[in-house]
Amino acid sequence: MAGGGGADRPADRARRVAAAWDGSAASAAWRAGYYPMGESVQLPRGGLSGPADKRAYRDRNVVLRGKLPGTGPKDGRVKWAGGQSLTRPLTGAGESFKSLAGTGARARDARDRSKPQLTVTGVKLGEMTLATSRGPATVPAWLFTLDGYASPLKQAAAVPSKRPQPPIRPAQGMPGYPVDRLVRIAADARSVAVIALHGVCDQGASVDVLETRGSVVLSASTKGDGHDGNCTKQARMQRVTVKLQRPLGDRALLDAHTGRPVPYKGLRGVTPSRS
Repeated sequence: MAGGGGADRPADRARRVAAAWDGSAASAAWRAGYYPMGESVQLPRGGLSGPADKRAYRDRNVVLRGKLPGTGPKDGRVKWAGGQSLTRPLTGAGESFKSLAGTGARARDARDRSKPQLTVTGVKLGEMTLATSRGPATVPAWLFTLDGYASPLKQAAAVPSKRPQPPIRPAQGMPGYPVDRLVRIAADARSVAVIALHGVCDQGASVDVLETRGSVVLSASTKGDGHDGNCTKQARMQRVTVKLQRPLGDRALLDAHTGRPVPYKGLRGVTPSRS
């Protein structure tokens, strides 16, 4: 595993991360696995119809009218353009429903009819299209029929592959913060939107990009500090769109600070995809 002593300069660090990943076993595993990089839940076509339904979805006030399917297939195939595919374990309908409806206190609240609710009237196994590390894929999904909606809410059922061990250690003394998460890949894959962190007293976050044949390395930093008073160490989040010279494709999207793939974390109830 590559490493180094002393503080890392951002530009040098990005080149080292790219060099460590390009042609590595981790890169090969990234290209061969199933790693979602888009929202695993797709709302009914046109989205939810009003504030009450949006609140119910956000608060996981989802109730079931009827029964969930019995034991389904244990595995399913994730399919990419060009005929590539991968067999992955599937989550069951019950587990998928629990992720929508929540457990414990939230599930009890969902039975309180004084709160807005979404009602599931049927569930079946189908498919959805999802952004992945290898480009768009057709993925097995549970299709939830919602009372009052003509098209279903879809939730990916395939279990992601285990993430590879990065071939380089975290940076030493590099200024700034790691990229917090990926939130969107543009339809043409020529830009990515990420959440970057910055301090309460600086002038915001900045994200530089280094592109190679096999990877795209993002280096987050903060803009100049013009504050004269005392500052806390509290961090703020900022959405930053990074433009690429060519489509992301199956190149690994990496964080320079950690040397790891930038994590995708969906923002529940904010802007899930619409089918």
